[in-house]
Amino acid sequence: MTIKVGDKLPEATFTTMTAEGPRPMTTAEVFGGKKVALFAVPGAFTPTCSAKHLPGFVNNFDALKSKGIDRVVCVSVNDVFVMSAWGKDQKVGDKVLMLADGNGAFVKALGLELDAKGFGMGTRSQRYSMIVDNGVVKQLNVEAGGEFKVSSAEHMLGQL
Repeated sequence: MTIKVGDKLPEATFTTMTAEGPRPMTTAEVFGGKKVALFAVPGAFTPTCSAKHLPGFVNNFDALKSKGIDRVVCVSVNDVFVMSAWGKDQKVGDKVLMLADGNGAFVKALGLELDAKGFGMGTRSQRYSMIVDNGVVKQLNVEAGGEFKVSSAEHMLGQL
């Protein structure tokens, strides 16, 4: 079953990189008591993700904050070291919390997994964005295959 507006996010544990090394973060830690702009990409360092998706949220960080977003989060089915390196490469700084869903447990629980075996990438996440308020999905924007329209930061700004 695919998550929908009004649903509470499933419990999951992500990994993020800190100055002390990899650190697990639960769904409750990431989303509890916060209004979050969450977006997911099929893979770090992939063309659309690196040229448009992540930069859009970095560039629109201040506008998102001004519309009530407390935290911007990027999730991908990659390991924490790749997500950290990608964040540094994209100069996200403290604007975007880079979360690794290394085994794809979160995306599977959402029902938004993508079979990318044909590209040699295994199971990944579909490209999507959502506005989450205290763990509850308020807006959900899932892209059609190969598209990049409704999951952009610019589209999300129009929803706030």
